[in-house]
Amino acid sequence: MIGAVIALDSEASALLDRMDVENISTLYGKPVYTGEAFGKRLLLCVCGVGKVNAAAGTCAVLAMGADIVLNFGVAGGLDDKTELTEVYLIDKAVQYDFDITQLEGGEVGTLDGEKENFLPLFVPDGIDFPRRALGTGDRFNDSPADHDLLIRLGAHIRDMEGAAIAQVCKYAGVPFVSVKAISDIYGLGSTTAQFEKNLARAALNLKAFMGEIFAALE
Repeated sequence: MIGAVIALDSEASALLDRMDVENISTLYGKPVYTGEAFGKRLLLCVCGVGKVNAAAGTCAVLAMGADIVLNFGVAGGLDDKTELTEVYLIDKAVQYDFDITQLEGGEVGTLDGEKENFLPLFVPDGIDFPRRALGTGDRFNDSPADHDLLIRLGAHIRDMEGAAIAQVCKYAGVPFVSVKAISDIYGLGSTTAQFEKNLARAALNLKAFMGEIFAALE
């Protein structure tokens, strides 16, 4: 069964509008919709913004029987490898605000017990979007310091949930798929203003591809 973990109602509507909802329950303080979409059984959790909310939402759908996790939503582009409102498949993700290098060395974002800072994501054969690397942190800002760090690490896109979901799925031993549409790009003006302007169009692009995404998930 597919477990979708989505931060915002405005993002989740791309799937909820196509979903036959049978039940709505609450687990770990998060609403979980049970039903079907595109002929497949589905749990959908609207988890809220940030890494802890995303982790709690992921635990909720896993506890209710999900054996593959999907995250989709809007995100920020970091360089010329992203275009506004375009859709990308995430192939790896790092928590750029996780830093224990002073204790253990290694690269920023390397989790305790890991050797690499980026965690790999599942890349289904049937999803043909361009692949990009994701940086996740509990910050939404226009900080040049954050941008420089993300570029140095090799991220093309930033969000506030993806890498946390990847961490939980790694521990649970389940595949994780993430698809992002770009709502704002660093250097093109206020990311907040861009987000507000482009959110609806980016969400519509995600909605248009939802059938294709679900067809690729087993």
